[in-house]
Formats: sequence, structure tokens, C-alpha cells
Amino acid sequence: MMGEIDLYGVFVPGLALWMAIAFALSLLLRRLLAASGFYRLVWHRPLFDLALYVVLLGGVVISAQGTLP
Repeated sequence: MMGEIDLYGVFVPGLALWMAIAFALSLLLRRLLAASGFYRLVWHRPLFDLALYVVLLGGVVISAQGTLP
């Protein structure tokens, strides 16, 4: 597991990098879902987007770790 990243003398938690990657993936996926019209089937879009981000963050962390717990 990655501890901290040194960014010009400022130590940033490794999770922040994974969160940024998951956010970029969620932006892309939300754009694809909106273009396909999927959001017409979703009751509460912000809640769905949050759940999508959490699932993507979990996937990014597990794939960066390399093994399943």
C-alpha cells in the first residue's frame, strides 16, 4: 500500500491520488451515461453519482493494490 507522495515538499496521502483517478473515471462514465439516456431510469441522480464514485474508488484501490483482500 502506498503511504504518502512527496509533491514538492508537501506530503500528500496516497489515497488522494487514487481519489483523483476515480474522479476522472467517474466524469467520463457520467458523460457516457448521460449521452446514452441512462439517467432517465435513475430516481436520484446525485445519489447515484456518489454511489458510482464510491464503487469506482474501491475498484481503483483494489486494482492498485494488486490482490484481493
